[in-house]
Amino acid sequence: MASEDLLRRHQVGGGRRAAAGAAGLAAVPSLHTAVVTCMDARIDVLTLFGANVGEAHVLRNAGGVVTDDVVRSIVISQRKLATRDVLLVQHSKCGLTTFTDAEFCEELAADTGIEPSWRPQAFPDPAESVRRGIARLRRDPFLHPDTRVRGFVLDIETFALDEVFVDGERAG
Repeated sequence: MASEDLLRRHQVGGGRRAAAGAAGLAAVPSLHTAVVTCMDARIDVLTLFGANVGEAHVLRNAGGVVTDDVVRSIVISQRKLATRDVLLVQHSKCGLTTFTDAEFCEELAADTGIEPSWRPQAFPDPAESVRRGIARLRRDPFLHPDTRVRGFVLDIETFALDEVFVDGERAG
């Protein structure tokens, strides 16, 4: 099993290296930033932004979608750990663009006999999904009033970031 390989790597020094890298760091991310992105294994968030361990909170899920749990985590990150900036990063060629919620839920129901109580939140266009995520975060009453939210679509082949704007705004 692949998970066994990861556990073996931890035992042969990975855990010690991780502890050494985090030694002396505070739980508060030093850049006061939270990054929301996809769980896609090709995306190394720290390398993508030239960041170091301890500089940002990284929240990942399928698609990098702004879900209730992402909002919960950002609110805790802000209210208890002093983050103020949120970067929302989805990417090209995401698996969530290859099916619809209805298709996936029907597949699960056919396979298990039970329809899930949740939705995958699939989307046809990452930029539109980012716009919706930005809008949701900006109007959430529990996020800190000084929250700055920016969104991007990552080109998964070149790793270029294209900023996504909402409501006619542009970089200034």
